[in-house]
Amino acid sequence: MKARKRECLLLRAFVLLHFCASLLKHVENMLFPTQPGPIGIFDSGYGGLTILEKIRSLMPQYDYIYLGDNARTPYGTRSFDVVYEFTRQSVKKLFEMGCPLVVLACNTSSSKALKTIQQKDLPVWNSDNRVLGVIRPTVEVIGNITKTRHVGILGTIGTIQSKSYPIEIKKINPDIVVSGEACPLWVPLVENSEYNSEGADYFVKKYLSELLTKDKEIDTIILACTHYPLLLPKIKQFSPKEMHIIPQGEIVAASLQDYLSRHPEMKERITSNGDCKFFTTESVARFKKSANIFLQTEVEVERILL
Repeated sequence: MKARKRECLLLRAFVLLHFCASLLKHVENMLFPTQPGPIGIFDSGYGGLTILEKIRSLMPQYDYIYLGDNARTPYGTRSFDVVYEFTRQSVKKLFEMGCPLVVLACNTSSSKALKTIQQKDLPVWNSDNRVLGVIRPTVEVIGNITKTRHVGILGTIGTIQSKSYPIEIKKINPDIVVSGEACPLWVPLVENSEYNSEGADYFVKKYLSELLTKDKEIDTIILACTHYPLLLPKIKQFSPKEMHIIPQGEIVAASLQDYLSRHPEMKERITSNGDCKFFTTESVARFKKSANIFLQTEVEVERILL
């Protein structure tokens, strides 16, 4: 009799936990507005501003919200679990702010968190909202650019260690040989406005040399970090003349435009007032100063808590 009573209690507890979990999912989903809203652009720092700039240049009619988790940057050296949790919090915040579509303008988040959010969180949230990244659009075009079928990846430690680029490239072009090199000092050079200095020359040459030493047949290099376009002049200066250097901004912008054309139901959910708002988890003054490096203009920004 005692065993049967224990089984009944356990069954009731299981049913109660299942009900609470379902209720939590329902309440969490209710937090997301259903009316049209802006496109959300997320980055762990400031590099995503280079993606935002290209997207707005191609599609200025839409509204945008840029969220930088600058207080917890860099993501590049953090574990998969931490990057996923931080990215999830930011995506959820952008959904709550009315964004039906969020672009992870961050290679580390795209490599370490995107698939988990798409496969695990969106079904739980039971939401029609969507999250896109920057890796897939980049690898989709690479097969049309490389002639030698040898491609190099320059990125953060996290992006290179994740092997996301080799994995995604092999899915589309299994014949392409991929080599990667982490460039841990390039982001600090950019964020400290040293990307045009003579001091940057050494580190640009250093990482390029290390990459090309791994594979001398590389004819195409992907800049797998959204900070790196600011170093593009020096990267070109110290690369072989015939080398194709691929920044991501224009590729991601074109891919997003194509996505919206193929998904009119999402396009209808994007507001079109040509507005752009900026939010940061760090100090407003620091964000304004750094944003000016990337956008060459003053922006109004608001601090936000996740």
